[in-house]
Amino acid sequence: MSTSMESGLLLLDKEAGMTSRAVDNRLQKEFGTKRVGHLGTLDPFATGLLLVGVGRGTKFLPYIDDSRKSYLATLKLGETTSSLDPDTPVIAKKSVQSLTNGDIVEAFSSFKGKGEQIPPMTSAIKVNGEPLYKAAHEGKVVERKPRSVEIFSLNLIEMKDNLIVFSTTVSRGTYIRVLGSDIAERLGTVGYLTSLRRLSLGPFLVADAKKLDAIGKEPFIDGTLAITTMKHVEIDEEDLNRARNGAPFDLAEDYGAKVLLTLHGEAIAVYRRFADTHYRAERGLF
Repeated sequence: MSTSMESGLLLLDKEAGMTSRAVDNRLQKEFGTKRVGHLGTLDPFATGLLLVGVGRGTKFLPYIDDSRKSYLATLKLGETTSSLDPDTPVIAKKSVQSLTNGDIVEAFSSFKGKGEQIPPMTSAIKVNGEPLYKAAHEGKVVERKPRSVEIFSLNLIEMKDNLIVFSTTVSRGTYIRVLGSDIAERLGTVGYLTSLRRLSLGPFLVADAKKLDAIGKEPFIDGTLAITTMKHVEIDEEDLNRARNGAPFDLAEDYGAKVLLTLHGEAIAVYRRFADTHYRAERGLF
């Protein structure tokens, strides 16, 4: 892997046993920069697609479409843990009735569409400035507000020996651990995820990702093309300094709430609509 200062976006296939933060720390050392961040944290037990920004690439992360994420998960029925995953001991058991594939598919159908979830205590969401997982480690239980989520698809892959393998596509902010636990409850028992793999995040696929140890010398993807949430408006050389200095622009038409200003197809800055066709700088991407 290159040890010189590089910059851009990486598609990584995270392995089990690593935190997403540990991946960032590893890349900080490899690329010689503290400017490393990721979009969409994966729990330590989870594997699959992790989108990482390095150097300038970190500026692109807030503007990348992560509104839909797809996963492959294995749910174990009859036992549960405090974290709803295999990283904590089993704390409760409950018998599992005889289930058919039809029973599971019927239960799945009740979760599709819009709904609410209560985030697990072992999550990174902050309440009163403190991540929930820190409170959980101290034995605290913090009141959490339900969050709006949407389940776009939920499909049974296989059931064998109280293990349900399923795939799902969900909205941003959906916890598959909680979904698994809720499915188990709907089936009259308890359950936790024994495995979880992210298959996609927005337009990106795990099939295009590389393992951390396999990152090559030129591993970055084009951050400009990765921004699909707004119109790309090309400026000329004369306007480059204006954009770099954050000067306002009166554009030719209303391009929406935000636009990406580009020069020769390369991202320069994100501008926000202030009124009609008048746009003001939100963030430079140079």
